[in-house]
Amino acid sequence: MVSRSVLLRINWPGLAVFALIVAVWEASVRLGAIAFEFFPAPSAIFAGAIALAKDGILLHDLLHTLLSIAIGWSVAMIIGVSLGLLLGFSPLARRYGLASIEVLRPMPGIAFAPLGLLLFGFSLQTELVVMVLPTVWPVMINTMGGIANVHLRLTDVGRTFRMNSLEIVRYLLLPAAMPSIVTGGRISLGLALVMAIVAEIVGNPEGLGYGIVREQQALHPESMFAYIAVVGVLGLVLNAGVLGLARLLWPAMAPRPAA
Repeated sequence: MVSRSVLLRINWPGLAVFALIVAVWEASVRLGAIAFEFFPAPSAIFAGAIALAKDGILLHDLLHTLLSIAIGWSVAMIIGVSLGLLLGFSPLARRYGLASIEVLRPMPGIAFAPLGLLLFGFSLQTELVVMVLPTVWPVMINTMGGIANVHLRLTDVGRTFRMNSLEIVRYLLLPAAMPSIVTGGRISLGLALVMAIVAEIVGNPEGLGYGIVREQQALHPESMFAYIAVVGVLGLVLNAGVLGLARLLWPAMAPRPAA
């Protein structure tokens, strides 16, 4: 049975607005106000998703996209947290490293698609080349900011208790910076999903992104929109998963009941 606290956290007005939009969309297509070939009815999109799922092709494409996101986001988290710790902990690293980072940060990941295709062809590696660079920056910047905000105060506390630098980072700085790291991770995961879809459209004939293009070229608009809907649902699930994992590993981030 669903608990009352869970029901209270659901955005019922938002769901009502979404249901209204879907109903108006369905009615508009059925009445001929919207052309089916451009915007198929939600019922047709749902039927298209069911057909793709029965064929097994939707699951295959979904698993490929999930794999690329898992690898790319994990690499980005490792690099981003490591760089953020270094830059937040060391003023010297910030002084000599931030200029180079600011040059690289505005570069769009898709600009590296030709390099990935040249090195790896149409492959998962090409997706990772496109995905990793833009997903590193949110993690790095949020980690750096979180560490820098508490660095001096907590370092003094750690030195008072005769902790070495590694212990200060592990037991004081990382827990204090965890909200910032989780925020960066959520932003990074959203970017990883976007870049995975883009990379599959332009650089690898597999995954949900390629499924969108394949169904569009086959003149199956309902299946194309089914893939788009799956991407949207996947984004919601991934975001909820990150928040749930963060609350499990760090209970202080769990929502507190109202007084």
